Amino acid sequence: MSGTLNKVMLIGHLGDAVKMHYFDDKNCVGRFPLATNETYTNKQTNEKVTNTEWHNIVVRNKAAEICEKYLNKGDKVYIEGRLKTRKWQDDKGADRYSTEIQCVDFTFLTAKGENSSAPANQTPQAIAAKPQDNNEEPNDLPF
Repeated sequence: MSGTLNKVMLIGHLGDAVKMHYFDDKNCVGRFPLATNETYTNKQTNEKVTNTEWHNIVVRNKAAEICEKYLNKGDKVYIEGRLKTRKWQDDKGADRYSTEIQCVDFTFLTAKGENSSAPANQTPQAIAAKPQDNNEEPNDLPF
C-alpha cells in the first residue's frame, strides 16, 4: 500500500465550553477538551479502574460556531478528524509541542435538554455536521 492514513474517531464528553477565536477575515476557530474513558477490572484486586484520556479538539468556521451554540460541558459527542502536531515557543523561549485533533466531522450524541447523567438506555437525537470548505456555497442550516 503506497498511501498513508491520518484518521481519528472519538466518542467522549466535553471537559469545558467551546472557546472561540475570531480572525479579521471572518474566519474562526473553536477549541475544546474531550475526555474519553477506558474502564477495566484489576485482576489482582478485582477493583474497577477507569483511566481518562484528554484530547484537544479544533474545529473551524461554521462548524465551530455550531459547536459553540449547541455543545456544553459534559455533553457527549462523536468527533472524526486527523492528528496535527503544532510547535510553539513558551514564555521562556523553549520549544513546546501540542497534538490536536483537527475535526472534519462531528455528531452530537446528547439530546437537547438532556444532561450528561441521563440513563444510558435513552436514545438521544443526534445532530451531525460536516465542516464546509470555503469553496462551497454556505447554507442557512445549522448542520
